[in-house]
Formats: sequence, C-alpha cells, structure tokens
Amino acid sequence: MTQPIRLYMSMSLDGFIAGPDDRPGQELGRAGGRLFNWLDDRNSDGPSGQVYREALATGALISGRRTFELAGRRQGDHHDGVPILVLTHRVEDGDVLPGHARFVTDVEDCARQAREAAGDRPVMVHGAGAAQALLRAGHLDEMEIHLVPVLLGSGRRLFDHLGADHIELALLRRLEDRDVTHLRYRVRHSGKTA
Repeated sequence: MTQPIRLYMSMSLDGFIAGPDDRPGQELGRAGGRLFNWLDDRNSDGPSGQVYREALATGALISGRRTFELAGRRQGDHHDGVPILVLTHRVEDGDVLPGHARFVTDVEDCARQAREAAGDRPVMVHGAGAAQALLRAGHLDEMEIHLVPVLLGSGRRLFDHLGADHIELALLRRLEDRDVTHLRYRVRHSGKTA
C-alpha cells in the first residue's frame, strides 16, 4: 500500500472541531482553543509527543480553503517546506499563494499530487471540508482523531456534510494521554480489503 492520506484533527466529544463564531482573529471559535490543550505535551516523550512528531513527519499537506485562509495561509509553510495543496472550489485570477502552497480544484487530482509529493511519507489532511471531500471520493485512508473530553455544544462539526452513505472504520490504535485520547482509524473503503 502507498503511504496513507491521513486526517489529523482535534475534536470534542460531541463532534466539534471549532467553537462557534470561528473567523479571522478567532480562528478556533469561542472556547475552541480548549481542543488543543494536549499540544502542551507535544515535546514530551509520551503519546502526545509521539503523535505530534508523526504529524510533522508527513510529506505533504492537503488543506481545505477555509482552514487555509483562517490559518493566515500558513505563511506558505506548514512544516519543513512540504508542499501544501489547497483543495478549493474556486481560484481567483491573480491570487498568488505564498511559499509551498498551490490551489487544486479537483479532489482526484489533489490526492494524486499529494501522494506524489509526499513520496514514502504519509499525507496530512487539515480541515473538515477537505476531509469530507476526500472521504466521499475514496481518498481518505486514515483518521487520527485527537478526542478531547469536552462538550463544546456548538460550533463547526467535522462530519456535517457527508451524506447518508455508511462508512466503516477500523481502529488501528488508541493512545491515552493527559486530557486527550488519540484514536487512529483506517477507513474501510468499499471494494478494498480491510
């Protein structure tokens, strides 16, 4: 198997990845920063440090357009100069992206370019829209969900617009750490062996 296209996402127990009113200047929404307290342990030798190091060992990044814009276009770099492919429905004439970023409007082409760019390393995915588009197209292989024991009550959900199709997941690993459970799932695509 080629290296996986893997979503990395912090999420509340009730399925939110940002609090309400996420916008520039309040990118994680009201109270959404709570979902990232586990990053306080990113430099540790524990599970959160392991997961963080794995995320930074990816060879390319696929980002949704909204996530990319809220993150200040990542100043053209996410980590180590890896290519950033911004999955979007539209590209405005004259919109020049910084650094290692480029727009891609077709999900199939985006997945192909990301795999090629990543070489023998996994591809990281950020953003609910990109994750859902890749999942619907059969190109999201794994999900690394950083499940935080909080109920945000409202905000932006990770899986709001998937449709009615049934999607099976297989748990690959579960790592417990202070204030988070890191869950890695394989997506069981129909027609593929699990």
